[in-house]
Amino acid sequence: MTTYISFSAEIVPKTTEALIAVLAEQANKNVDEVYLMLLTPGGSVMHGFNLYNVMMAFPFNLITHNVGNVDSIGNAVFLAGKKRYGCAHSTFMFHGVGFDTTPGLRLEEKFLRERLDGIMQDQKRIGSIIRKHTNLNERQIRNLFREARTKDANYALSVGIVHEIRDVQIPPGSPIVSLVFQR
Repeated sequence: MTTYISFSAEIVPKTTEALIAVLAEQANKNVDEVYLMLLTPGGSVMHGFNLYNVMMAFPFNLITHNVGNVDSIGNAVFLAGKKRYGCAHSTFMFHGVGFDTTPGLRLEEKFLRERLDGIMQDQKRIGSIIRKHTNLNERQIRNLFREARTKDANYALSVGIVHEIRDVQIPPGSPIVSLVFQR
């Protein structure tokens, strides 16, 4: 049996924990297949890595389907699917890792070097996930980070981000879990 899960949210601690809990519940029920319908503007890189790694570990067959936009760290989460689909009008947005500052923050060399090192390591880890699951090479991945562009479903198909462009089709009577978060 396949369980369908809808996740349309930013990747932050609350949403990450909720998605992992729902996926764990499916694993505990011995569900054979989980079909994750995903839409995300991205969010926390740390929590995106957490989702990716945990999703890769579950014993069920995980299918991910971009149902609108998958942006930023959401691309790594999306790539955890053993089979990956995108709706015809779905998009994937890539950009380099960055950090936000607070007003009055004093920027000194030590702080900037630490932040730059963290940014470069995060980009390297995201790049390795993209490289593992697609046909993109290291140079192409670096360019994706530098370009900060949105790519369409046809591009995603051409480089192996998705295996097929198709609409979501939920068979009648299938179990559906919709994660809803207060905004």
